[in-house]
Amino acid sequence: MPSEPKVDICFQVIGKHVPVDHGYLLYAAISRILPHFHDDDSVGLKLVRGRYMGDGLLDISPRSELVLRLPVYRIGRYLQLAGKKLVMDGQDLMVGVPNTRALVPSAAVHSHLVTTKNWTDQARFEAEVSRQMDALKVVGQFSVGERRTFKVHSKQVVGYSLLVSEMSAEDSIALQENGLGGRRRMGCGFFEPFTG
Repeated sequence: MPSEPKVDICFQVIGKHVPVDHGYLLYAAISRILPHFHDDDSVGLKLVRGRYMGDGLLDISPRSELVLRLPVYRIGRYLQLAGKKLVMDGQDLMVGVPNTRALVPSAAVHSHLVTTKNWTDQARFEAEVSRQMDALKVVGQFSVGERRTFKVHSKQVVGYSLLVSEMSAEDSIALQENGLGGRRRMGCGFFEPFTG
């Protein structure tokens, strides 16, 4: 398990709307500006939050932000996003000045979307989650939530929301730092403290 501590680097975003299904689009937009992001397995991306306004769009608010979770020593490689314009399916987002946030331990953490190679079968998905938690030496109870789909190129990919609870502070941070499943640069497997 990587020992380098990770933090969240949080950029304010300014714009009108983003597509609800924007994980791949955001990954592609960042990669066009910072080509090294394309293959950087040490970085996780949080999907931009906003209010659903219909027609497959989210309304950007002053509280919306672009969050990258990465090792402290990599922060400098991503500061160049500040002041750039991200174009996603005809929707523009201007990236503002960032700040950093430390990860906070929580006995329960939640991910909006986790996907694995065995995503078509929930039992196989659960077995893969167990395997990955064992590999991280993270002890906790997980429960699989809503089944969700998202688009990568023209392919629909299936994942599930996931809650992991009854963890120690150390295991909570380890899970937040490492995530579970694949496509972490597209917003999958990004865990945050669960607030109920």
